[in-house]
Amino acid sequence: MKPAFDLDKIKFATDPPTFEKAVALYESGKVTEFEEGIDAYSAVVLGTKPYRVSVEVRHFGLARCECYLGQNDTLCKHMVAVSIYAVMRGKKLELEDKKVFNSPVCSGKLGELNEEEIKKIKQEITYALKYIKAYNGPSRTWFAYQDSLSEGCSRLAKIVSELPVGEQTTELLVNLLLRLDKKLCTGGVDDSDGTVGGFMEEVVIVLQGYAKLDPKCKKAFVVLENIESCFGWEESLLER
Repeated sequence: MKPAFDLDKIKFATDPPTFEKAVALYESGKVTEFEEGIDAYSAVVLGTKPYRVSVEVRHFGLARCECYLGQNDTLCKHMVAVSIYAVMRGKKLELEDKKVFNSPVCSGKLGELNEEEIKKIKQEITYALKYIKAYNGPSRTWFAYQDSLSEGCSRLAKIVSELPVGEQTTELLVNLLLRLDKKLCTGGVDDSDGTVGGFMEEVVIVLQGYAKLDPKCKKAFVVLENIESCFGWEESLLER
């Protein structure tokens, strides 16, 4: 039975340290006795001691584990390792599969994108932004909501980090910042933990790197003049 989640979902919805530990468990053969049930997978993960783990087929993160974290309803490395096994079935993980993006970074590579590439990236950005949505649920769902914000920012970090440096991509990132700013100002996003705001500040640093590598990129900053942003993130991009 194929899971409803894929490796990208696992990677972007898991904090990097936990994902890396889960990968280590998977690659060292610590996921044993893997079985498929009607609506869940089960396995024994060999950690400090053997832990029995079950992971629901339909949704990544709905899982149980006998370890301390699992007993306290916290996503643990054992749950993630079994989820990886459910997707990969023992196959080798490639380097790209294991690469995590803690923060967006400047690729340092000058370049241009063709129309198809731009279209694809815009679609990926729009998809990632769906995870950064308004919060109007009960307080008990707040932590799950924050996880959604983190996943959205992680997905965006990958996109940003792989972009070439140029006027095209500068415009894409400026537009991304404006869309995120709108979500924070009027879109009902609860960024109490500063997840989205912190990501935006990191993208600003990326854009500053763009401007150093290619001064023509600064032309895309003109649209930021006279805007009223949530917390003044644009100011450093407008400094002369």
